[in-house]
Amino acid sequence: MKTPSKTPSIVNWFTSREGLYYLALAALLVVILPLALDPFRLNMVGKYLTYAFVAIGLVMCWGKAGILSLGQGVFFGLGGYCMAMFLKLEASTPEATAIQSTPGIPDFMDWNQLTELPWFWEPFHSFSFTLLAVIGVPMLLAFVIGFAMFTRRVGGVYFAIITQAIAAILTILIIGQQGYTGGVNGITDLQTLMGWDIRTDAARTTLYFVCVAMLFLCLFVARFVQNRKLGRILVAMNAQENRVRFSGYDVAAFKIFVFCLAAAFAGIGGALFTLIVGFMSPSFIGIVASIEMVIFCALGGRLSILGAVYGALLVNAAKSGFSESFPELWPFAMGALFIGVVLAFPNGLAGLYQSYVMPLEERLLKRKPKAEAQPVSEPEPTPEARKPAVEAKEAREYDPMIEHYSPEKS
Repeated sequence: MKTPSKTPSIVNWFTSREGLYYLALAALLVVILPLALDPFRLNMVGKYLTYAFVAIGLVMCWGKAGILSLGQGVFFGLGGYCMAMFLKLEASTPEATAIQSTPGIPDFMDWNQLTELPWFWEPFHSFSFTLLAVIGVPMLLAFVIGFAMFTRRVGGVYFAIITQAIAAILTILIIGQQGYTGGVNGITDLQTLMGWDIRTDAARTTLYFVCVAMLFLCLFVARFVQNRKLGRILVAMNAQENRVRFSGYDVAAFKIFVFCLAAAFAGIGGALFTLIVGFMSPSFIGIVASIEMVIFCALGGRLSILGAVYGALLVNAAKSGFSESFPELWPFAMGALFIGVVLAFPNGLAGLYQSYVMPLEERLLKRKPKAEAQPVSEPEPTPEARKPAVEAKEAREYDPMIEHYSPEKS
């Protein structure tokens, strides 16, 4: 006797509500925007998407685990500086810097009278090492911060203030060490990647699609984490940290993990930002930049990883359009936007989608109730007989991940 063939799980996922959300985002980023925008505007969208990496990490760190970090710009900047160091060394060959007093080192080092390349720059001659450093350096710093804070049960507003202070300290350090970091100007004049000119329109379009591919990779990693037991522990830890601790779980270890994961996402976004924009400066590391990244997450919905992507796109598009017309008023608009999100719709765009769009979807896609398909002659079960089945159904359907709305879950 042949068993009925089952539809592959991947096909079922793509036809589910969650899969359709991902397909809609893929269609927007891969098909609609490249066809509708010129290379310059498409490059700007690529820059906006690099901030989405940070917003996804904040959803996991803040939305799921309840760890508000106001210093994610630190990890974004570290990933960007690692990539910028490699690109700057590639552009600083002895032939290209023959007019300098010390050929073979970056121009800002020669201006600051350095006569040799610093030791910590040497490994960045290797592209393989650079790729590891883009993820490893932010994760290492996040581990040090997390281990120092979470093992001592420092959290809440105190942790947020500490991360903000770290962002300010790192900005001051980078600006002060001008001979090693480029100072307030940052690392500029980045031209090639492994001999490939990254300044052409074709190269920027290619980098845009690379950014989209890496974005979806990070989205699926975040989705994998939140849909596993680990994700449920993070949500439980957010709601009742002491209960999770008394249940035998090492809360500090889980917090360190998710904080390092968010740092890795931010580092990848920073490296792609450097490639797409062509420079990296301390202005993307400081307090203002880090708070803006929190706004991206809050507007999209701090419980939704897809909402974080849309939040990053919308806020940055509004920033570009508004600042082009009223540059001096943009900081006030950003502040008003943040206050409005907190007061009017604290769950962001995802919450608005839940309140107004999902009910329409339910009415349009409403299926015939299973009870109508039962034979009329079948007796109606008594409440006592129905209670175990209802409890079993609720146990199967309960998921703490969707206690608050997240459009990835359906």
